[in-house]
Amino acid sequence: MQRILVFTLLLVSTSGFAQFKLARLFTDHAVLQRQKTLPVWGLTKPNETVIIILAGQTQRTKADTLGKWMVRFSPFEAGGPHKLVAISAKDSIVLKDLLFGDVWLCSGQSNMEWTVGQSNNFANEKKNADFSEIRHFRVDHEVTIAPKTDLQSGHWKICSAETVGEFTGVGYFFAREVYQKMKVPIGLLHSSWGGSQIESWISKEAMMASPELKEYAQILPKSWEEADAYHDKKMRRQILGADITPSVSDEKNYLLGDYDISKWLVSDPMGQWDWKGVWAFRGNGYMARVVDIPLSMTEVQTTLALAENDSYNEIYINGKLVSAGIIKGVRKIIVPAKFWTQGENQLMIKFGNMIDPAWYGLGLNGSPNDLYVSAGNERISIADNWKLMPSFADKHEYVHSSNNAGTTIYNGMIAPLLPYAIKGALWYQGESNAGRAYQYRKTFPLMIQDWRQKWGDNFPFYFVQLATYGGDQNSNQGSNWAELREAQTMTLQLPQTGMAVTTDIGNPNDIHPTNKQDVGKRLAASALKLTYNQDVVPSGPMYESTNFQDNKAIISFKYTGKGLVVKNRYGYLQGFEVAGGDKVFYYAKAEIQGDKIVVYHPKGIKPASVRYAWSDAPVEANLFNMEGFPACPFRTDDWQGVTVKGKFD
Repeated sequence: MQRILVFTLLLVSTSGFAQFKLARLFTDHAVLQRQKTLPVWGLTKPNETVIIILAGQTQRTKADTLGKWMVRFSPFEAGGPHKLVAISAKDSIVLKDLLFGDVWLCSGQSNMEWTVGQSNNFANEKKNADFSEIRHFRVDHEVTIAPKTDLQSGHWKICSAETVGEFTGVGYFFAREVYQKMKVPIGLLHSSWGGSQIESWISKEAMMASPELKEYAQILPKSWEEADAYHDKKMRRQILGADITPSVSDEKNYLLGDYDISKWLVSDPMGQWDWKGVWAFRGNGYMARVVDIPLSMTEVQTTLALAENDSYNEIYINGKLVSAGIIKGVRKIIVPAKFWTQGENQLMIKFGNMIDPAWYGLGLNGSPNDLYVSAGNERISIADNWKLMPSFADKHEYVHSSNNAGTTIYNGMIAPLLPYAIKGALWYQGESNAGRAYQYRKTFPLMIQDWRQKWGDNFPFYFVQLATYGGDQNSNQGSNWAELREAQTMTLQLPQTGMAVTTDIGNPNDIHPTNKQDVGKRLAASALKLTYNQDVVPSGPMYESTNFQDNKAIISFKYTGKGLVVKNRYGYLQGFEVAGGDKVFYYAKAEIQGDKIVVYHPKGIKPASVRYAWSDAPVEANLFNMEGFPACPFRTDDWQGVTVKGKFD
């Protein structure tokens, strides 16, 4: 009888009953979590009865007064494909090609968002991407003031040569490694946003329960108008040094040739102002620089090249207008003879948001090589030493983006996923929090515990430690990134956590290293050991303890695997520093002795602290285990760091 009912209802067209639907995460080709209670939910007419049939189980429920309904299936084992049939009084929905397997939530900022298509050897990866049991669902970027209950778009995609280029690189290479070892379908539920701060991923409830963030949570905006007003006030305070609003006449003074720009934002000129301290601002802006012109160039016509910006521009030299209008492509302004003066000249540009692309906002596009003053064979580069100032007097607004207010990404991109059953989470984020690494010691564990509480599941949580990027400072100079890595390492105190160390596969000159293959494999090593109970080494050497003897420090590690090794052509360890009681650090000698490292200084300094790979880009660090995993950066002291005062606002 039931089969007849199902068959009859399947013939009913769904077009006229749009109010009956499943949550957006339930589409054809979905991966559903095996071996856990499986919630399925959606909307229909208020108080209507709903029947859901899946893999031999049938669940019946009644929608509430708002039309919301949910059923929970008993756990299924891995396998498929299966169909899901959802039936209401006048409608039905059929989902096809569903697999039971392991669903991993992939989240964080741009290095998680980085696709397979942007990763190393994409042509080869594309040819070898025939994994029909690996599937990917990408959550579109969205920020909301209040938590959402469903997504607006998205669907599950089967891995193939045609689709794999759009998958999260880290997530895909993790999934491939796990799938090849475990032969279990893998679903990648991908919800990440480049440049995002961790505070945007934490719920208001978690913030309210946290001494670290409670004060902020109490003033969270209740509307975007309120959020924009707060953001504008914050921006003015940061850029102008006080909560003041310049008038139109105040800003006209910017155009005078002798206006003091010394307190404006210092920046390289190329790229979006969003990443130069003027977050999400859309409106007019001023960009200025002092140009030193020799006598020989004052007497002749010169060319002023100003890269690309296709908004309406006004360009002033020493307070005199030299050009106004819209110029597409590389702008080359002809400056008449005697317009420049010998010595210092103030160049001022007032311009607006880019027209193409419209999302770009303020900033220059193109190449820094197209910023110069030239005459004949003489050429002066003006590709550096610029100052920026947004126009707060002119009409402006703020794009509703990832970091305007806390909780907003959680509301728009995590809350709608609840309570979709998952195996665990993969996380790659921290670059945007490096300036307040000490606070990250609390906010990162807070987010993990928040998500686990929301899901009602103490699921595994594996994350990537920041890769190499920036300068290779010594410990006397301090390092934001080293302190953020330390905060990540400290988070391993939470149960069911693991970390992939990536200092050896970063790029000092690019915050987006393209070797995502090894990142995924290292995350998979943690999962294979700690979640799938495989006999593998999950990590590189991790600092465990120090024994100070005479003028030496003897360092013990866990996860030494088959043994400690040096990874360079010369066969000696690098990246170690020691400091005595005066807290002054010196580069040190280090030797492998069995499963320990002995560190000392040739001049006999009695060590009070040892640090390893303690810089933004520890390119010389070369301690590994034989399994090929790099040692985790560490320090043996707890001396105050450079980010201790950094707080989220």
